[in-house]
Amino acid sequence: MTRLQADLLLLLGAAIWGYAFVFQKTAMEHVGPFAFIAARSIVAALALAPLAWRETRAAGGVVPSGLPRIALYAGAAFFLGAALQQFGLLTASVTNTGFLTALYVVLVPFLAWLWYRRRPSHIVWISAVLSFIGIWLLGGGTLAALSRGDILVAICAIFWSIHMLVVGEATKHSRPFLFTWLQFCIVAVCGLVGALMFETTTLAGLKAAWVEIAYVGLLSSALTFTILSVAIRYAPPAEAAIIMSTENLFAALAAAIVLGERLGWINWSGAILILVAALLVQLAPFLTARFSRVRGSA
Repeated sequence: MTRLQADLLLLLGAAIWGYAFVFQKTAMEHVGPFAFIAARSIVAALALAPLAWRETRAAGGVVPSGLPRIALYAGAAFFLGAALQQFGLLTASVTNTGFLTALYVVLVPFLAWLWYRRRPSHIVWISAVLSFIGIWLLGGGTLAALSRGDILVAICAIFWSIHMLVVGEATKHSRPFLFTWLQFCIVAVCGLVGALMFETTTLAGLKAAWVEIAYVGLLSSALTFTILSVAIRYAPPAEAAIIMSTENLFAALAAAIVLGERLGWINWSGAILILVAALLVQLAPFLTARFSRVRGSA
């Protein structure tokens, strides 16, 4: 695969993820948040099952010790993040949800500080300040203007950042398909329990939401994961980070086209600040290394 082909695949993955926010919102016109999470996870698990089986067979049928436990933690974090996001989408706009979810990128270094005792760089601290200002502007210059859904989505970013750290632990086992399959199985079980306990789900509702369930389960989950696992090998990390960050812009574009959502200039300035903060965090290692080389040659 050429570098250009990898970049185009990453851009496709970002577009699929961005447009998924619209389907996540419209699905809840027919099914509840827990039922949707369960359905999308079942579809994703079914799609990934052949890949997980082939990967396990190639490894002699051996399942690495510790991988199921890591998948359990990842599944729990994924479920909590997805649940808060889905409930948030009941009242939050797709545009706000896309940009507020991106806060997980800024939170990851701070959780890594607690987890691994790795102190964040100065760039990360700057990103945190930019993110807070961005949230304030996204609410129109006042936090009180943020809806209950906006707050839930902002909280969900904490669990997405935890999920990222757990996934980092799973990569040591080099069994991405098996791990992801196990994770979606766990999320599906949690979603089913939530749906049975707190929601009334009908077959008619599931049929009405089949397009949304298929899109998020097959494209946004199973296909995009496969695209990333391939393309990321051929694209420079900094380049890949920038391309994948366009997910939020695709979410805003989809919301404008499909749902007619619009942001004022103050709200847009906040959204852009959040996007810049996320980009700075992802590019921090490269910017720091470049700065060090410049200082060393001066």
